[in-house]
Formats: sequence, C-alpha cells, structure tokens
Amino acid sequence: MHTEAPSHPAPRSIRISRRRALQALTAGIAGTALPRWALAAPEGARAVVGAAWRGPRADDQNFAGTLVADWEARTLGFGYKLALPSRPHGLMAEPDGGLLVCSARPGTWLLRCDAQGNVVQQLDVQKEGMCRLGGHVIVSANGEHLYTTETDFSSGKGKIGVRDRRSLRKLAEWDTHGLDPHQLLLDAQGHLFVANGGIPRSLEDKKFDIHRMDASLVRIDTANGALLGQWRVDDPRLSLRHMAWSRPPQEGDALLGIAMQAEHDLEADRRRAPILAVFDGEHLSIPTQENDGIGYAGDIAPALHDGFALSSHQADVTNLWHPGLPERMRPIVQLKASYALSGWHGPADGGGVLVSTAYGLARWHPSAQANLLPWPEPMALDNHWILLSEA
Repeated sequence: MHTEAPSHPAPRSIRISRRRALQALTAGIAGTALPRWALAAPEGARAVVGAAWRGPRADDQNFAGTLVADWEARTLGFGYKLALPSRPHGLMAEPDGGLLVCSARPGTWLLRCDAQGNVVQQLDVQKEGMCRLGGHVIVSANGEHLYTTETDFSSGKGKIGVRDRRSLRKLAEWDTHGLDPHQLLLDAQGHLFVANGGIPRSLEDKKFDIHRMDASLVRIDTANGALLGQWRVDDPRLSLRHMAWSRPPQEGDALLGIAMQAEHDLEADRRRAPILAVFDGEHLSIPTQENDGIGYAGDIAPALHDGFALSSHQADVTNLWHPGLPERMRPIVQLKASYALSGWHGPADGGGVLVSTAYGLARWHPSAQANLLPWPEPMALDNHWILLSEA
C-alpha cells in the first residue's frame, strides 16, 4: 500500500508538460483576461443531457430525465422526465439511453429508468441494513458491477457498496478508510478513487463534531477492496467532495480535479478557503488560493484541454483553472445559480462546458459562440448532469 504525506500547496507539484503550457498560451488564458463568450466556430446542432431537478420552490416535486438542446433553433425541451420519491443527486448513463439515479445523502433508493422514462427498477436500501447512499454510483470497468458510496450509520464508517449491475443487489462492502464518502471514479486500471468528505453526520444528515473532520482521497483495489493509497490536504476543514478527470485516464497524463467545500468555524476563513485540489498521480496539492469568495464548489468538470471548470452556485459563478497557469482561477460564466457542469466537445478541438444556471442551459467554449437556452418550464437543477450525446 502506498500512503502519501499531507499535500503541499505549492503548484509546482503538478506535472506541467510543455503541451499543456502551449495549450494554455494558444487558448489565450495567459492574457489579462480569460476567454469568455468567444465567437463563431463550427459546432454540433444538438446535445442531449441527463439531468435531475425540482420545481422552482424548495418543496416542489423532484424529477430526472433528459433535456434536448437544439443550438440552431435555440430551444431546450424534454426528451423524457419522471417523478422521483425524494431529492436525487448523482446520475449514471445506461447503455439503452436510460439513467440510473442515486438519491441524495443519506440516500435510501436507487432507481433505473429506460430511454422512454419508464421506471424499470427501484431499490430500497433500507431493507439492506444501516447503510445509506452517499449520492453517487459508477459502473465497474468490466460492466458487471456497480459501486456506490455509502455510510454505515451503525458505525459511522464510510463504505463502498459492490452491487450486481443488473439486479442492484449488494454483493460486498469495502471500507473507504474514512468518513462521509461522496463521489467515486475509475482510474486507468479500473481501480477506484474515492473522495472521503470527512464530515461526521447523523442519520438525519446533521453535521456534528466537526473538529473530528478527516477528509481524504483514497485509491481502492477493485479486485479485493484493499487500500492502495491515501492522501490528505493540509487544512483539515476542507471537505473533498466532487471529482473529475481532466481527460479519460486511459489516455495517460490525466489530472484528477477535486472540488472542495470549506467547513471552518469562522465565515471569514470559509470565504478565503481554496476550492480546488489536484492529484497528479503522485501528489495531492492545492494549486491556487484564488477561489469563489464563498469556499464552496458545487460541481467540477473537465474544461479547456486538461483544465477544470468549478461551479459555485452560492457565488453565481463558474471558474476555470488550467495547469498551464496553475496559480490562477478566473470566471468564465457569471450567471445566477451556476451549478451542474458537464464537459462539452463542441468544435473539433473540444474543451467546452455546459453549465446549468437559474435562467437555463449555458454553454461556454473558448472558440465557439456562446448560447443560453431557457428552461422548458420553471425548474431548479441539482448538483449534477451528464452529457449523453452530441451531434
């Protein structure tokens, strides 16, 4: 097992290749301002996004489904939508065009729907014991299993639920060696990276004993659940939550970006807190102290050739970070309630981002025309959505 010491804030711990530096320069982010709503390049005419949302009021019905964006017609409509039992969180695309939807922490259900929005399976995890879902699910490299982040509320320990892909039945539980596991991603070898949020929580989702926080990034062997590595940032009040690869990890030289949320006692400390950690394969570091002024990143997605976009819905901004200029972070979308993010290929060179906002679906790309499509009905997006197709 390989265990790293706490991370160092110095950005030089991130491996910056000549290619990445040149991409930063050619994209224009070395200038005095980052590219914002740049103009005109060839683009696809349509995108389909899997999403989770509720009505505009906090007590409105929750839904999941697909949104179909027609860039040329400047319209956004529903592909399908289905009502949910409670608040959703993470989504996973199914091969047939359907979705696997995971309930929000402490989650009690997993739901699978087909490409027409028909519910084909719904699992009540309360029948399995005292484990509750952490909000995210991912499929194994061989497609046979699902992995869910969970908390065993009889012990407080973080767990990975190993489930049969077809039946959703739990086959095994692995320890995450931490508290409050949230998102999980596969690496190039098919092993798991898991973000332990580190916050002690009650079954009613109330935080307690914050002084005991212990957030960490762990790597888990998917052959047997063994711990392959564990890394921490220096500040114990920074919770590691959501993650994204800068590129498919199989391509090599990928960075793992981790969005953080500050849990300091004083508001002033939270407002100064960084919101991004980056793992380069060896070290977990905090490359920049520039942040959103709130200390709370809601989602993260790949952007602009090995960079990351981070949304801050409380600050009404989506920021861009790039390894070519690791000490900097600049806004690319400044619209109310910027929240769910997804990478968007767009023009041939890729690197764009789709952003949910209070007004509708916004897209950003350094060389494509900007667009903002209004919601088909009043709605408020949850943390996450996923790009299912673009053409």
